[in-house]
Amino acid sequence: MDANLHTMSNLFAQLGLPADEAAIDRFIAAHRPLGNGVALYRAPFWTPSQRAFLKEEIIEDADWAAVIDELNSRLA
Repeated sequence: MDANLHTMSNLFAQLGLPADEAAIDRFIAAHRPLGNGVALYRAPFWTPSQRAFLKEEIIEDADWAAVIDELNSRLA
């Protein structure tokens, strides 16, 4: 898949979360900041399947990695 299609909205949809801009902003506001040293995929608010997806994509530096990094930055 083309990496250009991986937007924050696409990521939230992939995770099964509301994907409109307002919902994304609310999610980030509700879950930030992540604790120091907490890897994004280890945050307590993910379901097991969301956690597995995030971990796999980050470790493999897959197509989703850039937008996952962006989410991580926004949650810092």
